[in-house]
Amino acid sequence: MAIDPLSEVIAFLRPRAVFSKVIGGAGRWAVRYSDFGQPSFCAVLEGGGLLAVVGQEPIRLMAGDFVLLPATPGFTLSSLEPGTPIDIDAQAAADDRSEGEIRHGRQSGHAEVRMLGGYFAFASPDSALLVSLLPAVVHVRRVERLATLVALVRQESLQQRSGRELILTRLVEILLIEALRAAPEDSLAAPGLLRGLADSRLVAAFRSMHADPARAWTVEQLAHQSALSRSAFFERFSRNVGLPPMEYLLAWRMALAKNLLRRKELAIAEVAEQVGYASSSTFSTAFSRHVGQPPGQYARTN
Repeated sequence: MAIDPLSEVIAFLRPRAVFSKVIGGAGRWAVRYSDFGQPSFCAVLEGGGLLAVVGQEPIRLMAGDFVLLPATPGFTLSSLEPGTPIDIDAQAAADDRSEGEIRHGRQSGHAEVRMLGGYFAFASPDSALLVSLLPAVVHVRRVERLATLVALVRQESLQQRSGRELILTRLVEILLIEALRAAPEDSLAAPGLLRGLADSRLVAAFRSMHADPARAWTVEQLAHQSALSRSAFFERFSRNVGLPPMEYLLAWRMALAKNLLRRKELAIAEVAEQVGYASSSTFSTAFSRHVGQPPGQYARTN
């Protein structure tokens, strides 16, 4: 069975702790959220509005749209004719677990726009590098499968039924994969994982690295997998992903190693072997340089 690098990365990030709220608005309104740092999403149920994420072009939202912010920098959400922004602390908003609908602008009468906003967390402590390789904003229009998944997430998050956390975890994993693979081409303008996986040549190298991270890969071998010359492969990978191929492979190996060390099921020599190091001393040196502490100490403190 062929390895799917995107599915592997999402599973490795371990999304957890889903929370969602219905957001409504009427009249002229605008709210400005502070930098949150955790992944969040928004599905427009009816009406429309404007989303302005720091550092990105403003987006006009319409019914059926889905937005994913893998790291949620500061942003402003408003009606189509914005009012004066009200500042909101993103962490305080996230901590508010009341289940009622949030209403912006005019409080009475029919809501002109309704959205389902939510957030979750990546349980993996190694998420920073992988999230940095995802687009800052993923904006998808009218994908029915995403709308269905968002509705299921909302229903499940409101209920306290047996298996709730497991179901939510699986739903969010699927939601992330669906959103990322439905990402439009303009989401791939910046270098990153999606842009690399969208390249029909480079995806062969990704699959090889993820299928056998312990193999002593060279740039030449990975170039051969992609049917490119060494120089063409190196340039193409670096330009599309934002990291040289060996740097990406090292980062993935170290992420795998940290995961194995946290589980405390293998000796350090066995961990070293599984991530491509012939000796525990060589692995310890590389791990210490990359992580900032020896593998034994990391295993004890994590």
